[in-house]
Amino acid sequence: MDSTQLALLALLAGAIIGGAIAVIVALALRSRDRQRADDSAIVPDGVRDVLHGLDDPAVVVDASLTIVAASTAAVPFGMAEGQVLPGDELRTLSRRARATESGSASETLRLQRGAPPAETRLVAVRATRISPRLSLLVLRDITEKERVEQMRRDFVANTSHELKTPVGAVSLLAEAIEMAADDPEQVRNFASRLTGEANRLSLLTSRIMNLSRLQAADDMTVLRDVSVDEVVASALDAHSIQAAQAGVVLQRGGAKGLYVRGDAQVLSEAVGNLVANAIAYSPQGSTVGVGVKSSEGVVEVAVTDRGIGIAEGDQERIFERFYRADQARSRRTGGTGLGLSIVKHAVQRHGGEVRLWSRPGRGSTFTIRLPRTEAPPEDTTRKRGRKKSKPKAAGSAPKKKAVSSATTAAPASPAPTNGETT
Repeated sequence: MDSTQLALLALLAGAIIGGAIAVIVALALRSRDRQRADDSAIVPDGVRDVLHGLDDPAVVVDASLTIVAASTAAVPFGMAEGQVLPGDELRTLSRRARATESGSASETLRLQRGAPPAETRLVAVRATRISPRLSLLVLRDITEKERVEQMRRDFVANTSHELKTPVGAVSLLAEAIEMAADDPEQVRNFASRLTGEANRLSLLTSRIMNLSRLQAADDMTVLRDVSVDEVVASALDAHSIQAAQAGVVLQRGGAKGLYVRGDAQVLSEAVGNLVANAIAYSPQGSTVGVGVKSSEGVVEVAVTDRGIGIAEGDQERIFERFYRADQARSRRTGGTGLGLSIVKHAVQRHGGEVRLWSRPGRGSTFTIRLPRTEAPPEDTTRKRGRKKSKPKAAGSAPKKKAVSSATTAAPASPAPTNGETT
């Protein structure tokens, strides 16, 4: 072998050895970088930006369960950067996610949001391994969803139970009418009772639909400046016959010319339900007062009766669907147990609240509080027109003025509207 061949062979051997060394060095460097990445607790680029853009609570924790990145919504749950992941359940879930082959685990937990005595929240938590040392935990608060679902189940169960009574009564009365076909007097008696049960069923169905509509809609669709005077007048007119039959006097007092923003029909039904309840639970010869006043940008409509009152233990549940403080009286008066629930939801949909003052044997006062709005321009113009035209009708002016003053001077309500004792 000559010197040229030896040189080429040496060059080839050197190239092979050099390439092998280069490959070995590259693999070693790659293995080192991979090991560093596996052992690193540094949050990858962009993860923090994603977390801050989430509405749900989310955190990234390292192998020691220390939070290295957190979304803003996670702070109320006690999960801030630099702190240890709170709660044994969350820690166990994070470890399980790193130990499983799929690299993820989920569970529904009850966690406290805020400092005690804040209520616990039902949270769906999903833990995902994003590296051997880092795990991502995303929390989704499902408290309201679960509450709504529970309300739906209760509503269906209660509705089914309440419908059984009138439906069963209608069925039995129909059979009784058939069996008493030869006795006209009995037929008339059963037919009258059948009509009453049918009316009760119709009222129950109507109120269930109203309550479902109030709970299902996202926003009030028909909003305008509503005159409180018209709402109260409509409610009183709708129940004047009921009051006359019960021997109860309806009295309206307080301020006039106030306006709120909302749906006139819904508000009239809400006030009407309070008036109907007050009449039903008032003794014969008593007075049901409807008072209106304005205080600090809030319009208050108070409906007061001198009836049997509500026990303190029942006052917290009185606005629940189908709840009746006096079962026997509700059966006699045909109550559905939905009136006050409809009132509560209707007022809440208008951004207001309902307050209750009651003492057993002394009566009750339900107060609807709604945000006040200014009177529309056309109403102001109409009032100016009436003031200018008064001097023309000199003969009748004194009489009209006396009637107006007497109505305005009437008491807003016999009982307090702010929880004070009479």
